[in-house]
Amino acid sequence: MKELTISASRSCRVLIGSGLLSRAGELALPLIEGRRALIACGERVFALYGERLRESLELSGFSVWFCVYPSGEAYKTPETMLLIVKALAEAGFDRSDAVFALGGGVTGDMAGLAAALYRRGIACVLLPTTLLAAADASVGGKTAVDLPQGKNLLGCFAQPRLVLCDTDCFRTLPPETFAEGWAEIVKCAFLRPELLPLLEEPEPRLEEILAACVELKSELVASDEFDTGVRRLLNFGHTVGHAIERCSGWEIPHGHAVAAGMAILTRGCAAKGLCPPETAARLESLLKRFSLPLSCDFTEGELLAAARADKKTRGRRITLVLPDESGRPGLRDMSFEELGELIALGL
Repeated sequence: MKELTISASRSCRVLIGSGLLSRAGELALPLIEGRRALIACGERVFALYGERLRESLELSGFSVWFCVYPSGEAYKTPETMLLIVKALAEAGFDRSDAVFALGGGVTGDMAGLAAALYRRGIACVLLPTTLLAAADASVGGKTAVDLPQGKNLLGCFAQPRLVLCDTDCFRTLPPETFAEGWAEIVKCAFLRPELLPLLEEPEPRLEEILAACVELKSELVASDEFDTGVRRLLNFGHTVGHAIERCSGWEIPHGHAVAAGMAILTRGCAAKGLCPPETAARLESLLKRFSLPLSCDFTEGELLAAARADKKTRGRRITLVLPDESGRPGLRDMSFEELGELIALGL
């Protein structure tokens, strides 16, 4: 088992290993003053792991409630989030109790926001069941829901009390869902190039690689908790990725969209002479290895229109994460006209 600590406005332990779901009650017990637990999860995850988590919590003395909702990004809405808030209120939870977010990034984001809003904040324990959520949404305290106008537009920063990444959960993931997590890992490896050889090994050591990604994110969060400086490097691929998601009506999964977003912008940068051609080639090689897309079927105009709703926009400009002459992603402010040119070159 790997253990890390994220030091932000509240310190948070992150545990990575096998069998952690069955130990959730034991591990959360010292951190939660109250003894009421609401498990928030989508329908698919409830069928797989809901009863196991309930049993673990009840064995440690928690009284358990459930809030179960339809699965998928299409349900990452204020209406679904309010179902969690109302479940807390109807059960009479107070600020000593806790929400246990069991699922992927959608559940982590929604349940984290519900916990942050209810009574101005109660504890939230994250139990990511996908590789993507373990590498991404479970770390850093970002919570949000989508609006019709764009992704993650309603949210706040709220650090979880504990994160338990049970790697056994990844065994039940469909191949395309498991691949989503590798998109996030590839992104982290380009931000910290010494990780790239680990991904290129014949048999990548997942637990070690995942811990290294969480460590990278924890360092960025510790130095920039509210995402105004270096933490924005974690948005590599996200501007175009979010545009792809929106253009697809949320049919293209987040990890696949981000993979395509990274590839499109990196090819555009290479074509424009902003980064070496071998940077794009290495990125594409890794994305192919993990069965991730390198492009999309949408036009430059469609993607640019969707990107204008991105929460990173500032008036007529946007801050992007793009590889530089060294091949390492960095922050670059540009106009939407310049972004359109890069997209056109990269498609």
